[in-house]
Amino acid sequence: MRRGQNLRHEVIVGVERRRFWPDEMKLSILREVGMGGATVTDVARRHDLTRQHIYQWRRQMKDKGLWPEPEGMTFLALDAPDLPLTSKPEPAYGAPAEIGFANGRILRCPPGMAEADILRLIRLVETA
Repeated sequence: MRRGQNLRHEVIVGVERRRFWPDEMKLSILREVGMGGATVTDVARRHDLTRQHIYQWRRQMKDKGLWPEPEGMTFLALDAPDLPLTSKPEPAYGAPAEIGFANGRILRCPPGMAEADILRLIRLVETA
């Protein structure tokens, strides 16, 4: 070392941002999406992650065979009492209504369907 030479050192103190996440922890976090209406953004914020982490982990877990592939459309058998429709169907106009549920199910209703009938179907799908 030369005389009069100043050496400068930097010490970085703080939280290490690169964390290790075991597969079990990743799967646990992935399962939180959709529970109680939680979105990918909600779950990412809760765990101090980015949304991209969630999507990347989902892809990694699928590649390892630890996360199920989406199965497409599934039909459910519902036990509903044989009740008459509450109203006459109105002439069809507009687009069909599509209602998504937190559990991933989707209810599609034709245009002009009575509100009471839609509400009855919603209750059936939510309890199935």
